[in-house]
Amino acid sequence: MGIIAFIIIGLIAGLIARAILPGRQSMGLLATTLLGMVGSLVGGLIGSLFVRDGRLFDLHPSGLLMSVAGAIVVLLLVGATGRRRIHA
Repeated sequence: MGIIAFIIIGLIAGLIARAILPGRQSMGLLATTLLGMVGSLVGGLIGSLFVRDGRLFDLHPSGLLMSVAGAIVVLLLVGATGRRRIHA
């Protein structure tokens, strides 16, 4: 997969994940793209646990769905760690 396709899929996955997850996420366009890109990697790793074809970074039909799922997981993890912080 080319880097441009990775960035575009990351942006789309980040936007969809932020729309699905309730609450206010104060992120700009760059942070949303990075969220989707990290979510794409997490989703790809989760997907590779179920399919053993040896091609982790290839485009798959379910790639966007797993990217969105991975971005939601990342948003939930970031939200959970952010709530535990004690503000002085």
